[in-house]
Amino acid sequence: MFDPKTILVLAPHTDDGELGCGGSIAKFTAEGKNVYYAAFSLCSKSLPPGLPADILAHECKKATAILGIPADNITLFDFEVRNFPTVRQEILEELVILNKNIRPDLVFIPSSTDIHQDHGVIHTEALRAFKHSSLLGYELPWNHSQFNSTYFINLPEYFILQKAEALKAYQSQAHRNYMKEDFIRSLAKVRGVQAQSDSEFAEAFEVYKMIS
Repeated sequence: MFDPKTILVLAPHTDDGELGCGGSIAKFTAEGKNVYYAAFSLCSKSLPPGLPADILAHECKKATAILGIPADNITLFDFEVRNFPTVRQEILEELVILNKNIRPDLVFIPSSTDIHQDHGVIHTEALRAFKHSSLLGYELPWNHSQFNSTYFINLPEYFILQKAEALKAYQSQAHRNYMKEDFIRSLAKVRGVQAQSDSEFAEAFEVYKMIS
């Protein structure tokens, strides 16, 4: 059975990691696994008017703490949102450093079919940087029309509730429909049914590499 000890979550923007695999993060931290989180943009140019430029950094730290990730395991970069393709090499170099320092057994990355340009860069460069790690792609359904759900992590309901609570920390993003608890629960329930296991809820992933 696949049992990673050190896990790294790569989020192009703050909140992507929580949305894509927040329940799994909560499960891993509850099991005592060493979980790291790296976000690559604070998205200051995408904020609603009147909010502080660094608000997403504060919200991300609060959200990841709710999921059980230690503050020392959080890395926040500030590459300009929607501009990742122009700084691809710089991002790759940061990923290589993360790999060297963390040596993760498992890395969560955006889906291969994610159409957001920033997400695509993180996906592609992570494949280059983490050649000796298992790699799973998380789903953000509003960003792709296809998703190859070939791996499932079964989750008790309280981990889904913990994920929803973490996402509530992003008050600056509360207007987005995919941040709502009913959406989070519904998607997890669909994936639980699809997994055909004893668990009512699950998160689904694409498999790019699995090393056991």
